[in-house]
Amino acid sequence: MLLGAHEAAAKPAVLDIRVGQHPDKTRLVLELSEAPNYRVFLLPNPFRVVIDLPELDWSVPESKIPEGAGAINALRFGLFAPGTSRVVLDLKQPVLVKSAFVLPPKDGRPHRFVVDIEPVTLAAFNAAPAERLGASSEKPLRTTQTAAAATVQPKPAGDRRPTIVIDAGHGGVDPGATGVSGLLEKDLALEYAKELKSQLEATGRFRVVLTRDRDVFLALRDRIKIAHQANGDLFVSLHANNHKSRKIKGFSVYTLSEKSSDAEARSLAAKENKADIIAGFDLSEQTEVVRDILIDLAQRESKNQGNQFAADVVDEVGQVANLLGNPHRYAGFAVLKSPTIPSVLIEIGYLSNRAEEKRLRDKGYRKKLMSALSRSIGNYFQQNQTFNRY
Repeated sequence: MLLGAHEAAAKPAVLDIRVGQHPDKTRLVLELSEAPNYRVFLLPNPFRVVIDLPELDWSVPESKIPEGAGAINALRFGLFAPGTSRVVLDLKQPVLVKSAFVLPPKDGRPHRFVVDIEPVTLAAFNAAPAERLGASSEKPLRTTQTAAAATVQPKPAGDRRPTIVIDAGHGGVDPGATGVSGLLEKDLALEYAKELKSQLEATGRFRVVLTRDRDVFLALRDRIKIAHQANGDLFVSLHANNHKSRKIKGFSVYTLSEKSSDAEARSLAAKENKADIIAGFDLSEQTEVVRDILIDLAQRESKNQGNQFAADVVDEVGQVANLLGNPHRYAGFAVLKSPTIPSVLIEIGYLSNRAEEKRLRDKGYRKKLMSALSRSIGNYFQQNQTFNRY
């Protein structure tokens, strides 16, 4: 524990981030407390620059994060995996890496990590040599696996309690939705996940596993992997939503269907399913993984059980919270595509609605809402035990 505390205290810090447009390039500068090792690479479809660095303390407040400039449309940063922080630059067009280097402290400025990119045509991008598609420090950055590499502890022999897998949506370099006051979906989802875990464990009836317990990125397929490693009996993914109309508010629950219940459900699923792209994953070689996830959506038993649980959730939560119109909806969310584990995705409310965002921040409301969800989980398993007696 002391070693872990020392390592946490010793993490280098990002002190400032700047983006500048120049006649022949776009420049990203990170001011750091220490000189970093780094790895820079480009990804197409959509075009992105991905920058991996040692795990950092992001000391820059959200209000100081620069907007895009030049070839950069937007940027995100956060923990990608234990030991690795990641910056992802969304691009307006193809680019090549012009240079990447670290400047030592000078004239009162700390270490500066600089990446220069230059806009090019698609033809030039496709014809570029490997050295223009990335860069790395002289001392290479150590390769890390995603956070799901950690094996879930096996269920103790003789423990017959149902296993509930709670998935806090987004995380790390993928912030999710942003509220009207700057509240990030990834932070809110984790708070609600921890509250639900605490309430379920307090009953003594359930074994509870979190897909993540801190602000770290998890690939969509890894969330499913964790649920299977844990031998989950129910998978609950927690999220919060945004809407262009700030009047929209309310709680909703989604179950799997390739045919969405409405246009908004279809749009929401498309947005959530882009999480791996947002975090800088190269999906060009993931066809086999995707095929495995989609291997058999015809296992109707788990989908039917998910639908049954969703109905219980609507009944319980509807007594303590505002519900979205038609609160049980259907869409093709990637995290719901386990063929063996009943799964739901819950949108606890809308961060784009000022009153609802304020309510979602409230600890008392969080406790009340997760208490209703905890009761619905208890009801669901009680019903299943009753049915299984006959």
